[in-house]
Amino acid sequence: MTPHIPDNTTAGAPADDTTSHITVEGFDSQVPVVIDLDAPRDGVPLVIETQSGLERCAAAIAAGTGPAGVDAERASGFRYGQRAFLVQIRREGSGTWLIDPEPFDDLAIINDALKGVEWILHAASQDLPCLLELGMWPDKLFDTELAARLAGLPRVGLAAVIEQLLGFGLAKEHSAADWSTRPLPEPWLRYAALDVEVLTELREELIELLLADGKLEYAEQEFAAILAAGVAPPRIDPWRKTSGLHQIRDRRQLAAVREMWLERDSLAQKRDVAPGRLLPDSALVSAAKALPSTVPQLLGTKGFHGRAAQREAPRWLRCIAAARELEELPPLHLPTNAPPPPRVWADRDPEAAQRLSTARPHLQAKADELNLPMENLLTPDYLRRLAWRPPSDLNEETVAAELSSLGAREWQIGLVAPLITDAFLNPQPLPDKEPKESK
Repeated sequence: MTPHIPDNTTAGAPADDTTSHITVEGFDSQVPVVIDLDAPRDGVPLVIETQSGLERCAAAIAAGTGPAGVDAERASGFRYGQRAFLVQIRREGSGTWLIDPEPFDDLAIINDALKGVEWILHAASQDLPCLLELGMWPDKLFDTELAARLAGLPRVGLAAVIEQLLGFGLAKEHSAADWSTRPLPEPWLRYAALDVEVLTELREELIELLLADGKLEYAEQEFAAILAAGVAPPRIDPWRKTSGLHQIRDRRQLAAVREMWLERDSLAQKRDVAPGRLLPDSALVSAAKALPSTVPQLLGTKGFHGRAAQREAPRWLRCIAAARELEELPPLHLPTNAPPPPRVWADRDPEAAQRLSTARPHLQAKADELNLPMENLLTPDYLRRLAWRPPSDLNEETVAAELSSLGAREWQIGLVAPLITDAFLNPQPLPDKEPKESK
């Protein structure tokens, strides 16, 4: 398949050296020498920010043909939450559209225009939540990042996959920009338009790779699973994701982290700024470990810094004081049905450790044979759960049923259930621990 080269893109390679070869497990594809993809073929579109413009955009997209490339830009690290500040869509026959979601209540009109249309996204799980906030959700999905993993490509970032399969160089210098900036600079808009410029061509190349290896059905099941799962529900006790929380070994200190985290989150939401820009997680942990009782002590705490450290010091001190007065303290750890870390299995349950250590090489060998990452063959947590507590009646059917209940896809179950069953029925002894040297 010959990828489309934008009319306004010029090759920098000499005329007698216009192709190179990329081989992915027997698939030999001639692609052009890397050509910088530095301008959209139709020019940089104007940003849609009026209702009439949105209606015109929706009509054009609905009149297009084939799948639609979709992307969204957020302001992670700058603004509160993960909402989209720009949505990009390209569809054959309708061109590329850049939409500013901020002036609108939602983009349901765009979602209606895409009813029944396959959406092409790269790393869909990153963009689907913010698109859902805008009233957008695909009926059918093609995830180019996941497809690249299943195809066995060595690098799966968008720029890398485009370079490997289409021969285009895609700059990513604005990926971490503050997309809440208004007006958006023209170079950023050019970058945003290019992100969806060749997604349709990329999808076609990836389908060829997957078909050649008999993996297209794997990919389709994975895409369907992403849509069926929807967006994850809000996390219980999100403050427990504070970076460095493992340093806290005291429940009173843990309560201080919680109180400051909740206050920081409320303040960040009110100011529409990323919480970490007010106080980094490390500052919360440092203050909680020190439990200062005065503002000077707080400001003198090593590691306590941030934009709102000094200006809002009384606020943080009130949180610490509230934690001091609490009678009901949070537990150090939430109850979980997850198995313990595998490193302790040999002592706690040697038979479970044998099952896990026997099954892992079997699955790794199968993943190597299929040329895909082991974690895509089976989610590692599923194997750990199954090895820790296998079915009482251990056979291929019960293993398959357990994998299905955990969320494994049919293609995965068909490949790994026989391997896991055999490994669990015939576990190999654990290697002897090396004796500790005597002093």
